Parts: sequence; C-alpha cells; structure tokens
Amino acid sequence: MAVSRATHFTPAVRFLGSCYKQRLLTPHLSVGWRAISGGEYRRPGQTQDNTPIWKKLDFNKGVEGIRKHFTLLKNEFLGRWTGPEGKPLIEHILEQTRVIWEFRGPESLEQWTVSSDQEIGGRSEAYLKLGRNNTTCLMYGTLCSAPPRDGETRYSGYCTLRSKPPMGSFDSKKHHDWSSFNTLHLRIRGDGRPWMINVGAETYFSHQKDDMYSYFLYTRGGPYWQDVKIPFSKFFLSSRGRVQDDQHPLWLDKVNTIGITLGDKADGPFQLEIDFVAVCSDRAHTEEFAYEVYKRNPEV
Repeated sequence: MAVSRATHFTPAVRFLGSCYKQRLLTPHLSVGWRAISGGEYRRPGQTQDNTPIWKKLDFNKGVEGIRKHFTLLKNEFLGRWTGPEGKPLIEHILEQTRVIWEFRGPESLEQWTVSSDQEIGGRSEAYLKLGRNNTTCLMYGTLCSAPPRDGETRYSGYCTLRSKPPMGSFDSKKHHDWSSFNTLHLRIRGDGRPWMINVGAETYFSHQKDDMYSYFLYTRGGPYWQDVKIPFSKFFLSSRGRVQDDQHPLWLDKVNTIGITLGDKADGPFQLEIDFVAVCSDRAHTEEFAYEVYKRNPEV
C-alpha cells in the first residue's frame, strides 16, 4: 500500500513548515513600516515618532521645491553658455582668489550645519548666529567631555561647524572645483583654542565614506582678526579620527564639504567668529604634497 509523503511528518514539523511559509508570504509589518517611513536609529530612552506619514506632507513646501529646482536647472543651463560657474572664461583663467563663503545675511547661515556630541548623548552645546552688523558668523557654545552614561560611548566632547554639500537641480550631486588654487584662506577671530579643519572629498568606494583630509587651526585670543592661509598640500588623510599610513593628496576638483571642529577636551565656553572662507593661488608655494607617499608592498 502506497503511503503519501505527507504522512511521514509529525505535527510539530507541519506546524514549523506552516510558520515558515507564512513568514515568506507575509512580510514582517515592522520592517515594512520602517522602510516606508524612513525610520532611523533611536538611542535608549528616546521616544518613537508615530506620526503618520501623510500628516508629514506639506503641499506648499512641495510647490516651493519644484520652483527652486527648475530655477537651478535654468541657471545650470545658461551658465554653460557663459563659462565655468557662470563666469567668463578669461576671468576664470586669471582668477587668483575666490571667496566661497561669506556671511552677509541670515540666508548665508543656511549653508552651514552645527552639530555636537548631543547626537550621541553628550552634553556639549553649539550655536550659530550672525555677528555684529550681520557681516560675520559667530559660533559659540560650551564644550563638555563627559561621556554619556549609556554603557556604549567611552569618549565625548566635540562641536562642529560644517558646510552643506552643493546640490544641483532635483538634488543632483555637485562638487567644488578648486583645482586652480593651492591654498585655503580664512579670516577668523577666536579665543585661543586649537581647532581642526576638515575637508571632505568625493569617494568612489563605500569603505572610503569616512575619509577626511584635516589640518590644524590655531587661533589667537583677543580682539584682532587673524588671516590664516593653509596650503592644501598640508592636509593629511584620516578615517574616523585615525591618521592613515597610506597618504594621498586631496582631490581639489571633487570637494564636497569643509568643516571646523573643536575637541581639545578643555571643558568650558568657546567662540569662533568667521568673516569669510576663500581659496587662493599662492605662486610662491610649489610643494605638491608634504607627506611621504610609499608602497607598503613594493614590487621586487
């Protein structure tokens, strides 16, 4: 007598099989909702935002976004007929200094983002506002190096001012092209603290997303302005705060962002006033790269 194959399975095995089929045919509800709503990481003790996605939609904001992107598209199209970045070609060739950021009104602050260790549960505070007569940018706050009591974070205490990456029409990716210049020029007024300047360039591989080119910025205390010129050849490569053994020059034609970070572990108030951030061409500087470039496994 022939026995069907299904009679060989015990009830427990049949139950597990049905659960497995149900899991394959019916996706997990929480995973689907997180993919739709764009859920992100929440620290322990932080409440979850359960606002429905249709309540977050803003029709007026969408119309303003469409008008903005079509305006950018028109400027990009007309700028190609004029010259690079909308400037005449002869002016682009003979340009010696280019001011990238200057703070002359509230709209100039929208190009920058202020962050601190509060993102990881720290207690540092950083703020950004316009200076006197709305002609400068003032970053101020309080630095606290005490790590949060979450059982995970061991180090804390940083505040960062970072520029937003340039975006084209319809959020297309753009880059700063500084290949015609060799020096970074800043006009600042600090309180004597040491800072770090970080330049982020475009990368082609996912494991390079944390690469950053950095150099030191030493400020003087007092009421006088300070002009700082740092050659791009001095910037060294680091990843997640660790200096890399294999150094490479900065790609000046693929610059995305520039930032200024304070993390000297000296708890207390701080302030940094910035007039402008520019790039210039110093003909007296002929150094290509200040650090040793070598092969870790040289060919025999």
